[in-house]
Amino acid sequence: MIEADIYKALGDPVRLEIIRRLANGSSNTITELSKNLGVSRQGARKQLQVLVSANLVRLLPKGRETAVTLDTTKLKVAGLFIAKLEAQWDLRLHALKKLVQDDPTS
Repeated sequence: MIEADIYKALGDPVRLEIIRRLANGSSNTITELSKNLGVSRQGARKQLQVLVSANLVRLLPKGRETAVTLDTTKLKVAGLFIAKLEAQWDLRLHALKKLVQDDPTS
């Protein structure tokens, strides 16, 4: 299940913060991303590898640095999965509400 890999990758606070920092569409270097992240540059790179494996970010070598960009395709897949669950629950809640409102004993 693709969604499970995405949610697993997003389940870590450091990785989630990296996604937040990249969400504006800009490209950042690993050095820039690791600032005030609470992990070393190597730690940030390790976390980025998890995001790369889940196809959430791309690493692009640029000279001595590596640019990191967000790939929103997989995030959209995860969003659609959540939207489907939300729609299912909305239908169930609507049916329950109708059942309660139509119950002559209430």
